[in-house]
Amino acid sequence: MRRLILILFAGAAIAAAWILVSIYVPYQGFPTAGVYVDIPRGASPRGIARILAEQGVLRNRWVFAGIARWRPGSKLEAGEYYFDHPVTAPEVFDTIANGRIFVHELVVPEGYSMFDIADLAARGDFTTREDFLAAARDPTPIRDIAPHAPSLEGFLFPATYQFPRHPSGAQMVAAMVERFRREWATLSVQQAAAPEEVVNLASLVERETPKPEERPLVAGVFANRLRLKLPLQCDPTVVYALELAGEYSGTLDSGDLLFDSPYNTYRRTGLPPGPIANPGEASLRAAMAPAQTDYLYFVANTEGGHFFSKTLAEHNLNVARYRKLLAAERKAAGLTGLPQPESGGSGASKSP
Repeated sequence: MRRLILILFAGAAIAAAWILVSIYVPYQGFPTAGVYVDIPRGASPRGIARILAEQGVLRNRWVFAGIARWRPGSKLEAGEYYFDHPVTAPEVFDTIANGRIFVHELVVPEGYSMFDIADLAARGDFTTREDFLAAARDPTPIRDIAPHAPSLEGFLFPATYQFPRHPSGAQMVAAMVERFRREWATLSVQQAAAPEEVVNLASLVERETPKPEERPLVAGVFANRLRLKLPLQCDPTVVYALELAGEYSGTLDSGDLLFDSPYNTYRRTGLPPGPIANPGEASLRAAMAPAQTDYLYFVANTEGGHFFSKTLAEHNLNVARYRKLLAAERKAAGLTGLPQPESGGSGASKSP
């Protein structure tokens, strides 16, 4: 009898030790690079335990199922999880019960076009460039606020986004459009501004200057030229026209200014058919309230900003000033040759 008791006691001790090991000792069975686990919607605790055990995250699936029974108030969240080091069964359970789903950050800078964002998405292995652009070219999600928009360009709000490992292009643009709607609601709360024209103008402002303090002035120049029915002669619109046609080489020369496109504001008056980039808050505010100014021209100043002028004669002097400054900088750097100046409003020294 005593021997039987000892055997039972030893068996109970072994079983207890096995349970404790299963619960509290991290399992070493998955790859050192870590493992991604996708928990489907509607999966039961037993089903989740089986998935985790099969992928090497758990030592014993029955222990995980037992923890779920001991903690009936915990809801296990669907989604993709990433385990980059061995963890205990309770830690695995807490990760899923608290919904600590794996997310990957995508930072969309202000002024990026849908082509730029597509390149970001592809480089970050979120989705393919083609998949993102296919979704971005469909304006259906913004028909209620921009019925004439040719695409989602301008409405993919620049911000930091968190996505699962492999979202679809449609999921990505939906998040960006939703963010735009939230931002627009705060910006237009005191104004009855329609987003279509504001976003269009803001996209030009965004691409013309990186300086927030200049943006109302740039918007004011464009507003003046629109009022006077003068061509905007905005270089970034030509770049965008070439991008749409798949013909942009990375640089812009004088011959490109003749490119036939409704987006080319050297050949067409008024705003282009749609935005050319995705503006941030500062540019949207500038487009909603352009500075009251007499300026009709601006040209780069080699310091990231611009020289502004009221007349063509003043503008030509500023162009010469820019060239002189740029030549001096290039000489000091040991460079030869002189690139064309950035232009805005009138486009270098062209007359209106």
